[in-house]
Amino acid sequence: MEQTNYSVGLDIGTTKIVALVGQKNEFNKVEILGVGKSKSLGVHRGVVNNITQTIQSIQQAVDDANTNSGFQISDVVVGIAGQHIRSIQHSDYITRENPESVIDEEDIQRLIQQVYKLVMLPGEEIIHVLPQEYKVDGQGEIKEPIGMHGGRLEANFHVVVGQVSSIKNIGRCIKSAGLNMANITLEPLASSEAVLSYEEKEAGVALIDIGGGTTDLAIFKDGIIRHTAVIPFGGNVISEDIKEGCSIIEKQAELLKIKFGSAWPGENRDTEIVSIPGLQGRDPKEISLKTLSKIINARVVEIIEQVFLEIKNYGHNDQKKKLIAGIVLTGGGSQLKHLKQLVEYITGMDTRVGYPSEHLAGNTQEAVSSPLFATSVGLLMNALEEAPAGRTTEDTAEVVPTELSSEERATVDVSQQRKSILDRFGEKLKEFLDNA
Repeated sequence: MEQTNYSVGLDIGTTKIVALVGQKNEFNKVEILGVGKSKSLGVHRGVVNNITQTIQSIQQAVDDANTNSGFQISDVVVGIAGQHIRSIQHSDYITRENPESVIDEEDIQRLIQQVYKLVMLPGEEIIHVLPQEYKVDGQGEIKEPIGMHGGRLEANFHVVVGQVSSIKNIGRCIKSAGLNMANITLEPLASSEAVLSYEEKEAGVALIDIGGGTTDLAIFKDGIIRHTAVIPFGGNVISEDIKEGCSIIEKQAELLKIKFGSAWPGENRDTEIVSIPGLQGRDPKEISLKTLSKIINARVVEIIEQVFLEIKNYGHNDQKKKLIAGIVLTGGGSQLKHLKQLVEYITGMDTRVGYPSEHLAGNTQEAVSSPLFATSVGLLMNALEEAPAGRTTEDTAEVVPTELSSEERATVDVSQQRKSILDRFGEKLKEFLDNA
């Protein structure tokens, strides 16, 4: 049998659940082998609120991906979002026993493991520990300390924290669906992998991922993650406003938003009217497009202003922290007509819509290249990066479903940050899975 190395990214969103099966081709681009998609029924604003429905939705998406790819999916990398996510800045240090020896990966790993032991608020758990800058014996602004001499290794960290119950609920859904959670990652980080270039991260950029239930923000400067936030509003709230404002059902509100919605109310004339079929033989309802765009504009302005407040809290007005590359919009909500212009008008920052197509192979179907799939593609890239060998068609039958502890996740997290230690910790991770 021909071996195919593949990995799977699973995006558990508020409106849809997507399973992407893929592999790296000879040009180091991501080749999509199978796509599975289902309507998300048990998730509200990025948080699981109905375990049974979520399991069914996951199984449906995975079955679709199994059928499309011809593989039996087992290990998945899952995204996490929700208003319970928060981030903190933290500094920590270790004292090395032998200052004469050079700093290696083990020292950095020891420092990161120390941060994972931080005492959090009751019910919270650390999801990511992302190193920003290092200091060696007081010498600061070091990006890569490996190979240097020193007795005291210090670093600033961006620590992402979430509710234990939410993480466990996702883990339970994955396990009950017959899958193994290889890693869990923050969704804005996954999206940023898929749509941002290295130059943008270096210059300073804010990624705004407008999903169904939440709007996720990730800010990069000097190639380093500086700030993350999850705002509990998304495309569904806009549809809800249309439903209430026009007195129509949810399905009609969603269709209206997609087909005729605009974030800029000035472009529609009062005479432009759309007719909605009435319920059960009732007369059709006429809705002015100007009224529709005013409803959409009010909610979109609120979402953008909240995001802009987070960008200002990060310190965008400070010359040293200025985001030269501006804003990148992605997610399903970014496809709203004239949203780019409205964001530029409110924030005064250059804006573009981010597509994940840059990292995808040329033969990828057009649908997957849409901003709608940015998080899914980012999760798949994460899965391919952390598993050098991927899964193969010959070893799928030997999977034992299990969940990773915080320490194991730390190992995976560091491997994402520094590819040079993938091999070393890959063995440990395999040993952990075999003994589970």
